[in-house]
Amino acid sequence: MPQFTDQTGYTVSLSGTPRRIVSLVPSQTELLYDLGMGDRVIGITKFCVHPKNWLKEKTIIGGTKKIHPGKIAALRPDFILANKEENGKEQVESLRELAPVWTSDIATLEDACKMIREMASITGTGEQASRILQKIQKGFEELAAHLGNDNTPVKRVAYLIWQDPLMTVGGDTFIHDILCRARLQNVFAEHPRYPQITMTDLRQMNPDILFLSSEPYPFSEKHIQTFQQLLPHAKVQWVDGEIFSWYGSRLQYVPAYLKGLLASL
Repeated sequence: MPQFTDQTGYTVSLSGTPRRIVSLVPSQTELLYDLGMGDRVIGITKFCVHPKNWLKEKTIIGGTKKIHPGKIAALRPDFILANKEENGKEQVESLRELAPVWTSDIATLEDACKMIREMASITGTGEQASRILQKIQKGFEELAAHLGNDNTPVKRVAYLIWQDPLMTVGGDTFIHDILCRARLQNVFAEHPRYPQITMTDLRQMNPDILFLSSEPYPFSEKHIQTFQQLLPHAKVQWVDGEIFSWYGSRLQYVPAYLKGLLASL
């Protein structure tokens, strides 16, 4: 019986290669699609928007935080893919009564690549994963070369993920790691996880750039003026939250996006 240790240290025992997979994480759902798992993924969340057709073709088992165990049980899965941040500990432990649960825990690009390699081992899709990983590695190497050998951050940035209350990203998050790879200094890096802040905090930190992310809070162009008045000397920029926070196969497109973003700043 094959065994795999997930990124939380839990050992998952499988009876064989999974054939009935439920994914609780949007970015990892997209990865399974790109690994060629179209006929094996049977359940996804309502936030698993890539690929779009899966929202109609697969069983929706709820959201990432509020899943429906009954719907999952009815699917008779033989493998469930979760994430430590997206899915709570109690939730994951209860799902283990239904099927083996492999949980990712991702704070860096290296963590993400390790997860992709592990998914390839579990699902028997090494060839597809190798192509994805090569493209990711090449892209970030080219980004680093484009930015030069000087590792000094080019700008100080604050990255908002929520509006009421205001929330940003700390130094132990995946988003922080992506900012660093773009040579952007996170002004809230001393904080853990996703701290709540105030408008006063934001004004006092006085970032050069303020990023308004498209998710999880749907910031849009209409919010730019409000924050521009608060930070008149900063560049206020809407950004694609999937680029900064999705740690699956979407990483293939991150370096090119970052190059374009930096050029616009």
